[in-house]
Amino acid sequence: LQLQASGGGTVQAGGSLRLSCAASGFAVDDYAIAWYRQPPGKERELVASITSDGGTTYTDPVKGRFIISRSNFEDAVYLQMNSLKPEDTAVYYCSTVDRGRRRWGQGTLVTVSS
Repeated sequence: LQLQASGGGTVQAGGSLRLSCAASGFAVDDYAIAWYRQPPGKERELVASITSDGGTTYTDPVKGRFIISRSNFEDAVYLQMNSLKPEDTAVYYCSTVDRGRRRWGQGTLVTVSS
């Protein structure tokens, strides 16, 4: 089971980015998959998650701005990030739990300039 995040970059405040998390070794609709982020100097935090049934949850600071979605055909999970703010600057990770262990993909850096 592997996860690989991509799509980060530098964007101005108010802009948008779409992150992708490519899954290998498993079907994305068999697992709950989450996006986390770690701002500079801070702890990693949950941003959004999607369950195997397609239910979604978001942390309050991103509600109404971020959308998590999934493509079963492409075995990928996406995070559409709109109206980005400087405080969204962080390394973003996708993650799932497999046999009781949390698995992480490598992070992708998002930098939002003011």
